[in-house]
Amino acid sequence: MTSRVHHLNCATMCPPAGRVRSLMVPRLVAHCLLVESDRGLTLVDTGLGTADVADPRRLGRPFVAATGALLDPAETALARVRALGFAAEDVRDVVVTHLDLDHAGGIGDFPGASVHVLGEELDAARDRTSAKEKGRYVPAQWAHDPDWVEHTAAGGESWFGFESVSVVGDDVLLVPLRGHTRGHAAVAVRRPGGGWFLHCGDAYFFHAEKQRPPSCPAGLRGFQRLVEMDRPARLANQERLRTLHADHGDEVTMFSAHDATELDALAGVTE
Repeated sequence: MTSRVHHLNCATMCPPAGRVRSLMVPRLVAHCLLVESDRGLTLVDTGLGTADVADPRRLGRPFVAATGALLDPAETALARVRALGFAAEDVRDVVVTHLDLDHAGGIGDFPGASVHVLGEELDAARDRTSAKEKGRYVPAQWAHDPDWVEHTAAGGESWFGFESVSVVGDDVLLVPLRGHTRGHAAVAVRRPGGGWFLHCGDAYFFHAEKQRPPSCPAGLRGFQRLVEMDRPARLANQERLRTLHADHGDEVTMFSAHDATELDALAGVTE
């Protein structure tokens, strides 16, 4: 049973384009969760890792230049976990929304953890069959050959109308939301006080995209189109999230991986 959930920023990015507010936001984050439960610690997404910060070349110059990543060692998931009084060995499970380099960078900092991911996403990251996938996945981030736990996007449970949901633990669910990548997912975490957190990963990027009508700075909207693997699926899943927010916003608190406004609103929420 979940006893506490911490909201962590595991990478700050200040895109140069953020100087133009209509084009881009001035600050992006890597919103991760640390879940305390009877079975130990579960980390949801990992941001950038210690090796990424120590040697930014493995992230690639285009990524570092375009995102304005600050590369602060104190912001890695490992540093955040230690600051809360835990050790890397206390993290038993890592659950990733997807394996893009800014979500999977910290996997290697928790070598003893089982890493939960949709099988379709792991296949995409290993195969890297398209130009987009060659640029977004960095195999060095999981070169230690982690204990992968592959979940299927078929069958499974139903959760608020979302199907094929995999149970990671008693209070942690993997919810398929493909489109941004081939095996993208959201991660639902039961709140100790009741209801759910839903980490939507990169299913959307800006807090107003979950509203009706949605809005998003032009640069972020264009970036989503540029990196998407399946536009119809991505847009359909965004609409499903808007419906969830409208109908069950009192039960499900959703947020994206990179929206600083959402993280700032939840950073002090430790249940």
